Amino acid sequence: MKLLMHTCCAPCSVYCIDNLREQNIEPTLYWYNPNIHPYKEYQARRDCLKDYANNIGITAIFEEEYGLKEFCKNVIDDLENRCTNYCYKVRLEKTIQYAKQNGYDTFTTTLFVSPYQKHDQLKKICEELAQKYDINFLYIDFRSGFRQGQAKARELGLYMQKYCGCVFSEEDRYLNCKK
Repeated sequence: MKLLMHTCCAPCSVYCIDNLREQNIEPTLYWYNPNIHPYKEYQARRDCLKDYANNIGITAIFEEEYGLKEFCKNVIDDLENRCTNYCYKVRLEKTIQYAKQNGYDTFTTTLFVSPYQKHDQLKKICEELAQKYDINFLYIDFRSGFRQGQAKARELGLYMQKYCGCVFSEEDRYLNCKK
């Protein structure tokens, strides 16, 4: 298996990588996250992943695309469904396209580690894209290791973000604190 793993950030990748390596699967990380805002947050997450990948000796590919305008243009009319109708799809489709063009036969994503993601909808999107592009989708529900991975990330001193990534999830973070 030649696995390309869409990677949202270093802290979320910790458990996923450890779990895969325990199964003798060596993923290649793929960074494509034009949803992350503001730009300083995008840089912090990207740079942390670069450092972490280097420190653990794992191959990582970085697609540099800060996409505030494109992201907003595509989600503004349906903010409540932005994750499933745009964000997951655009990131995973780009991952799969890269995989197909570069000899990978399988893909997955670190998004499956987060208990905050829309897991069932995310899985369905991955299955549909796998069929569309005729590529294998490795489904692992990594959520059981979320706390363990986060604890290890803290021990390692990795940058720990406080929201999913987009400007609207950052707003949700602050609004939910007031409730």
